[in-house]
Order: sequence, then C-alpha cells, then structure tokens
Amino acid sequence: MKTTRQLVGAAVLTLVTAAVAAGCGGSSGDDGDVTLRVNLFGKFGYEKAYEQFEKDHPGVKIVETAEGDLGKYNTKLSQQIAANGSAGDVVAIEEGQTVSFLAAADKFVNLQDAAGDTKDQWLPWVWDKATTADGKTTIGLGTDVGGLAMCYRRDLFEKAGLPTDRAELAKQWTTWDDFIEVGKKFQSGIKDDKVHFIDAATNNYNSILMQSGDYTYFDRDDELVVEENPAVKSSWDTAMKMIDADLSAKLVAFSDEWNAGFKNGSFATVACPAWMTAYITEQAGDAGKGLWDIATVPGGGGNWGGSWLGVPKSSKHQELAVELVEYLSGEEGQMLAYESAGRLPSLPALYDDPALTEDTNEYFSDAPTGQLFVAGASSLQPVYLGTKNVPVRDAVENAMRSVENGQRSAAKGWTTAVSDAEKAAR
Repeated sequence: MKTTRQLVGAAVLTLVTAAVAAGCGGSSGDDGDVTLRVNLFGKFGYEKAYEQFEKDHPGVKIVETAEGDLGKYNTKLSQQIAANGSAGDVVAIEEGQTVSFLAAADKFVNLQDAAGDTKDQWLPWVWDKATTADGKTTIGLGTDVGGLAMCYRRDLFEKAGLPTDRAELAKQWTTWDDFIEVGKKFQSGIKDDKVHFIDAATNNYNSILMQSGDYTYFDRDDELVVEENPAVKSSWDTAMKMIDADLSAKLVAFSDEWNAGFKNGSFATVACPAWMTAYITEQAGDAGKGLWDIATVPGGGGNWGGSWLGVPKSSKHQELAVELVEYLSGEEGQMLAYESAGRLPSLPALYDDPALTEDTNEYFSDAPTGQLFVAGASSLQPVYLGTKNVPVRDAVENAMRSVENGQRSAAKGWTTAVSDAEKAAR
C-alpha cells in the first residue's frame, strides 16, 4: 500500500460524478437514473468506493456533501431528522451524536433488517453504540474508529535537543505526567517563544478523559456527573499542569490558526487519531513531508472520533441507500477509506490483513501506521457519551481556554466549567 494519502479539502461540496444536477433533490432524473445523496462531515475518502458502487449499479449516481464544521453539520442534521426533512439518503453520525439520534430511532431505517445477521463483523461496542437499549433497532453501521496515537514534528524535537525516534519517545512518555516532563525539556531546549510543545490543552484533556473510564460527563443513566466523576477533575488537573508549564500554543482545534500551525510549526505535538494523518497532510502540505512522525500516545490508547452511516426514513431510495451503507461499511469500503483518508476500520477481521498491518505512511517518515493504530483499536473500550455531551463538552472546553488564555485561575476555571456544564445540560 505505502502510498501518500489522496486528499481534498474537508469543507467543500464534492460532486462525485458529473451530470448529477438534476438529481440533487434525491429523486430520479429525467433519464430515469437515481441520485443518492450522501451527507458527511470532513473527508471520509469514499471516492473510489463510489466509483465501484456506481459501476455495480448502472443508473445510480452519487453526490456527496462534506461539511467541514462538525458543529454546523450536527445542528443541521438534527434539525432535518427532527422535521423529517431532506437529510440525504445516507448520513454520517459522529460518535458524540449516536445517543441523540438513538432517541429518534423511529426516523431511521432499521439496519438490522439488512445487516443484523452480520453484526459480529464489527467491534462489539461499535454495533451496540448505534443500537437502541432494547437491541431491536440499529440506526447506523460503523465505518471507522479513532484509535489514538501522538503525531509529532521530528525537526522541532531535534532542534530542542530531544530524541526523534518514535520508539524512544514512546518509552519516555508512557504516562501523561511523563509527557509533561518531556514538554518542559522541549520548551527549555527550543529557545523560541513562538513554538510550543502542544497545540492546545483542550485536545490533550479530551484524550486523557477518553482514556479514564467508561463514561465522561454523563453516567449511563444519562445523569450529569461532571463533579461526581473523578476522571473529569483528574483530566482537568493534568491539563492545568500543561498550561502552568507553558506548553500550549493556545489554539482552537480546526480554527484557521490551528490549521496554519501544522504548516508554520507553532506546535510540535498533536493528539492524533488515524483520520488526523490525512488532515495533517492536507494542512501541512508538501513541505511537511518527512517532518512529521507518529508515536504511541501516553496512557496507552484511547479514542477520538468514529463514525456510523445511517439511512433516514425521509430517503426516497431506501433500499439502494441501505446497499450503499452496507458496501461503505464493509471490508472493501473501509479499506478504500483507510487508503484514501486514513480512517481506521472498525471491522476486526481487517486487523490481520497485511494491507493494513504492514502499511506505512511515507509522509510521516514511513511510520508503521497500520501497527500503531491497529494496536490501539483492538483494545478500545466503549465510552458512554450522553445526549447533551456536545454542549457540555463545549462549555468545559471554553472554561479551560479561559484559563489557558490567562483570563481565569485554574480554580475559577473549574468552578466556571461545572456551572456552565450544568446550564448546557438543561
């Protein structure tokens, strides 16, 4: 495999086939062809898969809409589903939204009717996370998981007088406290106040929290437990150590400044799920090839992201849409997405496939991406994210940024995080 990822911008409208304008409404065109609309967030790498599906289904055309802002995507999709609106024939459901959409399971096609006898193909928690509590309805089939690693800039580590070998670094930061100590050495060695060890305290905080138990802000009864769950405060305190040590570039993930940081070297590490490799490659561009590398993440694995594909009942082509979901979430579709966009499969059968396990990424200094990410994925455990997880997470992150930017003390920031989380959960 060993190929450089093919990339396109995430926040764009992608026309996967030509001559599809007549089908943008999801209905048949004048010539009788069927247009399937696929609504996604970010880059899923489905271009080749679409081509194959169209080849196998003459007369079917696929149009993909890819929204780069996850928050906007989730808001719009929630509104469309609630109103039985035209949400697309196939829609992506992000990890943090599965609980919310399960509350509207009656507005999705039950994929158990098509794929129920194959549920054991997926990691068990991947199937369960998109299935109602009674086990009777499955609203989405898993596509990828966000097994974590740590991406880092070899050139900046060398400049700071630190090791650049991924195995050596993995030994030096087995815990997050170790990671902070390495960061302190980096800051003292880099001698450049415009370069920081981490991109943001929030991204590392979220990574730590997702390693720390089977739920975060809400328990499995969907009760808010920001103060009661010790993992939240412990993760917060570790992030405060990063801020106190001045390790952070204080950037907001997916902002223009964060994107620019991949190219201009304003930070040396970023918590890195498999799909992030394609994002970094796009943002850093050709000049970044060979500057980046990947090591294991402190704390031993974790998850950031993951997606499911569902079919709203508002689709006028439900049978074809279900077929497309089955193909994209099957072995061939998942491997094509991995090759194109670095999306790590959620099908354990692929974890023994040499095409995955022996894969390396030339852009990331020939890092053994297959080994790094598969090792983490196979040991992933489900983490419950409540119905109001997204607004609560945003509230806590905003409070953390206020500390990071010197607007509040750590103690005041925590008090604000708790009170704002309570408001967001109402």
